[in-house]
Amino acid sequence: MGKGPGLYSDIGKKTRDLLYKDYQTDHKFTVTTYTSNGVAITSTGTKKGELILAVVSTQLKNKNITTDVKVDTNSNLFTTVTVDEPAPGLKTIFSFIVPDQRSGKVELQYQHEYSGISTSIGLTANPLVNFSGVVGNNCVSVGTEFSFDTASGNFTKLNAGLNFTHSDLIASVTLNDKGDTLNASYYHIVRSLTNTAVGAELTHSYSSNENTLTIGTQHALDPLTTVKARVNNYGRASALIQHEWRPKSLFTISGEVDTRAIEKSAKVGLALALKP
Repeated sequence: MGKGPGLYSDIGKKTRDLLYKDYQTDHKFTVTTYTSNGVAITSTGTKKGELILAVVSTQLKNKNITTDVKVDTNSNLFTTVTVDEPAPGLKTIFSFIVPDQRSGKVELQYQHEYSGISTSIGLTANPLVNFSGVVGNNCVSVGTEFSFDTASGNFTKLNAGLNFTHSDLIASVTLNDKGDTLNASYYHIVRSLTNTAVGAELTHSYSSNENTLTIGTQHALDPLTTVKARVNNYGRASALIQHEWRPKSLFTISGEVDTRAIEKSAKVGLALALKP
């Protein structure tokens, strides 16, 4: 839905995408193909140091039902079935992992012009119950999320957040980890024609009294090429360039350097995604 406050997970998402999305220090290769009956098959290989991980996933769409099946190198089978809008504004998600018998979960999402709700429950005798809710509009919204373990009778997660959206800026504040961590983020569109934006995220831990500040920016060199950069108060600086060399096919190269230990080698990541 274009209007409304969205879901709780949308609070601060623009800033997180600017500062963290597509940055990596691994080598990743992804190929997507389509069968004659419309099934999408995606194969992904990732090299993490000396470890090589592989994932094969398939996606089948039939009207408003999407089925995703994924298998990884540890022989885990991930299955997700999504039913989009069985009723206006409603989405139903059923997921499970084989052989994990405790992984089954049912999730309901509902988005309205003035609210967004997401709730899920595990399909076990003593399930974990998750709930998140947001009220407001597409300008100002406030929300909360929590997880309750019925086995122990304890809340394992308890967060709250506030989001403000204007035509060219988004600001948000969240209180996480049962009140122990305060997070404030800011996203500003400098020039929409070149997709130029700046963002910052400040995190304060009350228990350790530590602060983490990360600032970043992005800019489109041309309609197919984007550059991004970020740095935090611990001296870690990163940059990437991403080029769409054909529709939906992306090549990304990113690097990270510790400016406080410049004698150490920089970390470089490569990602190639091919789609027909």
